[in-house]
Amino acid sequence: MYLPPHFEQHDPAALHALMREHPLAALVSSGPGGLTADHVPLQFDPAAGEYGTLLGHVARANPLWRVAAGTPVLALFSGPQAYVSPSWYPSKAAAHKVVPTWNYAVVHAHGVLEAVDDAPWLRALVGRLTDHHEAPRPAPWSVDDAPADYIQQMLRAIVGIRIPVTRLVGKWKVSQNRSQADRLGVAAGLAAGADVGEPLAMANLVRHPLTPPTEEPS
Repeated sequence: MYLPPHFEQHDPAALHALMREHPLAALVSSGPGGLTADHVPLQFDPAAGEYGTLLGHVARANPLWRVAAGTPVLALFSGPQAYVSPSWYPSKAAAHKVVPTWNYAVVHAHGVLEAVDDAPWLRALVGRLTDHHEAPRPAPWSVDDAPADYIQQMLRAIVGIRIPVTRLVGKWKVSQNRSQADRLGVAAGLAAGADVGEPLAMANLVRHPLTPPTEEPS
């Protein structure tokens, strides 16, 4: 990934938060047919290993867990993203030397994939994943709500994956290369009429990028 220093995100808390809030990763691996990408929701455990561990599962019919086991993989987590209009820059009125761009925040997690074909391990993982994502609902669904024999049948159809992370790379391209006035203009433009969703999240990142702003080319 092309990573100018002014867009690099070093804060572990910010990297971890993006992975938790946007858990659907594009999991890139290499096999006999070349590169492939599987889209897998992954749970991040920051306490397991030096850089944390990613946990998830795939269909038993998916060759990923056989082909990629023991090999390096790359999990791509995509956070807020938004188009940035040149019309939001106050500097446009002065020189008109501005062009559109795209802001985004991403985390790349590197590691070696391990397959976990263990029913109790999978049952515990599925329970944690379900409880986490059901928690905000007024009437959360629980794995225990389904018949035990049905859950066992479903568990036999999946295989766990575990990826001890060896390296985390974050890129927050959130207008740090613009002047303070232009950054405020971008934040205001994104937030205008956006009560929720990615534009508002990006507006907040532009205001608080967690990396020092630097006026440099994109």
